[in-house]
Amino acid sequence: MSSFKVISLTERAADRIKAIMAQADTPVAGLRVGVKNGGCAGMSYTMEYADERKPGEDVVEDRGVRVFVDPKAVLFLLGTEMDFTTNKLASQFVFNNPNQTSACGCGESVAITPVSPERVPATV
Repeated sequence: MSSFKVISLTERAADRIKAIMAQADTPVAGLRVGVKNGGCAGMSYTMEYADERKPGEDVVEDRGVRVFVDPKAVLFLLGTEMDFTTNKLASQFVFNNPNQTSACGCGESVAITPVSPERVPATV
Protein backbone atom coordinates (compact mmCIF):
# COMPACT_ATOMS: atom_id res chain seq x y z
CA MET A 1 0.00 0.00 0.00
CA SER A 2 1.43 3.35 -1.03
CA SER A 3 1.69 6.24 1.42
CA PHE A 4 1.60 8.83 -1.40
CA LYS A 5 -1.96 9.93 -2.21
CA VAL A 6 -2.99 10.76 -5.75
CA ILE A 7 -5.36 13.37 -4.31
CA SER A 8 -5.81 14.83 -0.84
CA LEU A 9 -8.64 16.79 0.77
CA THR A 10 -8.67 19.85 2.95
CA GLU A 11 -10.85 19.71 6.05
CA ARG A 12 -13.36 22.06 4.34
CA ALA A 13 -13.60 19.80 1.28
CA ALA A 14 -14.03 16.67 3.41
CA ASP A 15 -16.76 18.30 5.53
CA ARG A 16 -18.65 19.46 2.42
CA ILE A 17 -18.39 16.06 0.72
CA LYS A 18 -19.68 14.33 3.87
CA ALA A 19 -22.63 16.76 4.03
CA ILE A 20 -23.49 16.24 0.35
CA MET A 21 -23.23 12.44 0.58
CA ALA A 22 -25.44 12.43 3.69
CA GLN A 23 -28.20 13.98 1.56
CA ALA A 24 -27.97 11.40 -1.26
CA ASP A 25 -31.14 9.45 -2.07
CA THR A 26 -29.33 6.11 -1.84
CA PRO A 27 -26.22 5.00 0.10
CA VAL A 28 -22.98 6.28 -1.44
CA ALA A 29 -19.63 4.48 -1.22
CA GLY A 30 -17.63 7.63 -1.96
CA LEU A 31 -16.83 10.34 -4.46
CA ARG A 32 -15.49 9.57 -7.94
CA VAL A 33 -13.07 12.17 -9.33
CA GLY A 34 -11.66 12.38 -12.83
CA VAL A 35 -10.96 14.65 -15.78
CA LYS A 36 -12.58 14.90 -19.19
CA ASN A 37 -11.79 16.65 -22.44
CA GLY A 38 -13.76 19.82 -22.97
CA GLY A 39 -14.04 23.51 -22.25
CA CYS A 40 -12.04 26.35 -23.70
CA ALA A 41 -8.79 25.36 -21.92
CA GLY A 42 -9.00 21.69 -22.94
CA MET A 43 -10.02 19.71 -19.82
CA SER A 44 -12.37 19.90 -16.87
CA TYR A 45 -12.58 18.10 -13.56
CA THR A 46 -15.41 15.65 -12.97
CA MET A 47 -17.05 14.56 -9.72
CA GLU A 48 -19.92 12.16 -9.11
CA TYR A 49 -21.28 9.81 -6.49
CA ALA A 50 -19.67 6.38 -6.51
CA ASP A 51 -21.73 3.32 -5.61
CA GLU A 52 -18.72 1.02 -5.78
CA ARG A 53 -15.12 0.82 -6.92
CA LYS A 54 -14.67 0.32 -10.66
CA PRO A 55 -11.83 -1.90 -11.94
CA GLY A 56 -8.49 -0.10 -11.99
CA GLU A 57 -9.56 2.84 -9.84
CA ASP A 58 -7.25 4.15 -7.13
CA VAL A 59 -8.99 4.53 -3.78
CA VAL A 60 -7.92 7.32 -1.47
CA GLU A 61 -9.17 7.52 2.11
CA ASP A 62 -8.67 11.03 3.48
CA ARG A 63 -10.31 12.79 6.44
CA GLY A 64 -13.08 10.21 6.61
CA VAL A 65 -13.95 10.42 2.90
CA ARG A 66 -13.38 7.72 0.29
CA VAL A 67 -12.35 9.09 -3.12
CA PHE A 68 -12.27 6.87 -6.20
CA VAL A 69 -9.87 8.18 -8.86
CA ASP A 70 -10.57 7.33 -12.49
CA PRO A 71 -7.53 5.38 -13.77
CA LYS A 72 -7.32 7.64 -16.86
CA ALA A 73 -7.01 10.68 -14.56
CA VAL A 74 -4.28 9.52 -12.16
CA LEU A 75 -1.34 11.10 -14.02
CA PHE A 76 -3.31 14.34 -14.42
CA LEU A 77 -4.29 14.51 -10.73
CA LEU A 78 -1.14 13.24 -9.02
CA GLY A 79 -0.40 15.52 -6.06
CA THR A 80 -3.67 17.48 -6.28
CA GLU A 81 -5.34 18.95 -3.19
CA MET A 82 -9.11 19.34 -3.32
CA ASP A 83 -10.52 22.28 -1.34
CA PHE A 84 -13.94 23.87 -0.86
CA THR A 85 -14.17 27.65 -0.93
CA THR A 86 -16.96 30.10 -0.21
CA ASN A 87 -17.07 33.79 -1.02
CA LYS A 88 -19.79 36.42 -1.53
CA LEU A 89 -20.69 35.11 -4.99
CA ALA A 90 -20.03 31.37 -5.00
CA SER A 91 -19.30 28.17 -3.14
CA GLN A 92 -17.28 25.62 -5.05
CA PHE A 93 -14.78 22.80 -4.98
CA VAL A 94 -11.32 23.92 -6.07
CA PHE A 95 -8.54 21.65 -7.33
CA ASN A 96 -5.06 22.87 -6.39
CA ASN A 97 -3.25 20.83 -9.02
CA PRO A 98 0.54 21.10 -9.50
CA ASN A 99 0.08 19.64 -13.01
CA GLN A 100 -2.28 22.40 -14.14
CA THR A 101 -0.57 24.70 -16.62
CA SER A 102 -3.40 27.19 -17.26
CA ALA A 103 -7.12 27.82 -16.80
CA CYS A 104 -9.81 29.63 -18.74
CA GLY A 105 -11.12 32.97 -17.51
CA CYS A 106 -14.41 31.52 -16.26
CA GLY A 107 -12.64 28.82 -14.24
CA GLU A 108 -14.64 25.96 -15.74
CA SER A 109 -11.81 24.32 -17.66
CA VAL A 110 -8.07 23.87 -17.32
CA ALA A 111 -4.99 22.74 -19.20
CA ILE A 112 -3.23 19.88 -17.42
CA THR A 113 0.05 18.22 -18.31
CA PRO A 114 0.16 14.57 -17.19
CA VAL A 115 2.96 13.56 -14.87
CA SER A 116 5.79 11.95 -16.82
CA PRO A 117 7.10 8.58 -15.55
CA GLU A 118 10.27 10.33 -14.36
CA ARG A 119 8.21 12.59 -12.04
CA VAL A 120 6.08 9.84 -10.45
CA PRO A 121 7.06 9.50 -6.78
CA ALA A 122 8.72 6.18 -5.98
CA THR A 123 6.06 5.44 -3.33
CA VAL A 124 3.16 5.36 -5.82
